[in-house]
Amino acid sequence: MYKLLGGLQAYFKVQDIHIDNVLFRLHNVFTTVLLLACSLIITATQYVGRPIQCIVSGLPSHVINTFCWITSTFTMPDAFNRQVIFFYVPGKHVAHPGVANDFDDEDAKKYYTYYQWVCFVLFFQAIMCYTPKFLWDAFEGGLMRTIVMGLNATLCEEKEKTAKKEILLDYLLQHKKSHKMYAFRYWACELLCLINIILQLWMMDSFFNGEFLSYGLRVMNLADEPQENRVDPMIYIFPRITKCVFHKYGASGSIQKHDSLCILPLNIVNEKTYIFIWFWYIILAILLSLLVIYRLVIIFVPEVRPRLLRARNKMLSREMAKSLAKKCDVGDWWLLYMLGRNMDPFIYTEVVSELTKRMDSDNPPIRSPKLDAPDGKQSA
Repeated sequence: MYKLLGGLQAYFKVQDIHIDNVLFRLHNVFTTVLLLACSLIITATQYVGRPIQCIVSGLPSHVINTFCWITSTFTMPDAFNRQVIFFYVPGKHVAHPGVANDFDDEDAKKYYTYYQWVCFVLFFQAIMCYTPKFLWDAFEGGLMRTIVMGLNATLCEEKEKTAKKEILLDYLLQHKKSHKMYAFRYWACELLCLINIILQLWMMDSFFNGEFLSYGLRVMNLADEPQENRVDPMIYIFPRITKCVFHKYGASGSIQKHDSLCILPLNIVNEKTYIFIWFWYIILAILLSLLVIYRLVIIFVPEVRPRLLRARNKMLSREMAKSLAKKCDVGDWWLLYMLGRNMDPFIYTEVVSELTKRMDSDNPPIRSPKLDAPDGKQSA
């Protein structure tokens, strides 16, 4: 199992420079790895057994297995409400949940065709979850790493530290009010995460014929149902035993119908996989919705920005945070906020204090460091 999933550990490398937040990484990294792992486990039949095994008399089993896998199997929804016991009473009891005689009633059958596509759909969902990170990495272009310049560590020579602080200060002053697109692109990627989760919930609901959105609730409510009315939603959506009909020509040229029972051991994995995905996606959708509301508050309520700066670094005075937030637009504020996350707290306090003083003066001393501006152009 480690050989199968060991390659996914590369996604969990510790980053020394953070250009996003925890929820962003939960969506883009953890969810991507989760979906890829589920896709690999489902694909690796040596860990979960053969995907389908059918029982039929008079025909080679491997032929029926292949036919039923590439076409479809079915259950009788009415049979889920009947009791499963050993002493069969016609019309009341069935041998397995959902398995009953169809009496050639095509309208009463519930077909299952999704199981061939589960591993591919999970892989496609993983790509969708990774897309916001891919876009943000392209938009960000390493700007945060460039301007931090190793100031996330306290232990460095004083001369080197002073020189780097001067370069950082001059960059912030030269490119004042030019980071709005930097901030809005990141927040747009966060919004894209929420859109992606909602879109994937809708896609999975369509994939399972409108039964996914209520899947988790039905599983939780199962314990409250009377025993005689219980229909396990896991078995209903992911049946373990289904039926399959194979037609062939007999010796006289007439068409013969072969009715077979098919065991789907892969659905044991599918039902657990999708109940976890359901809970995870619902939790993630709620958290991302709150995050988007939080970003809107930051944009439209400037009064909260000084408080957030002080929450990031307690060594900043209230007056300094208010003065800085007042002189900066939302883009510059966001860059300073992220710098507070990546720089050493003592160095960050010194930089912000000096930046506030220079912004208060009429003619701040500006040098000309060769740092890339947010739009990719070098400063003169």
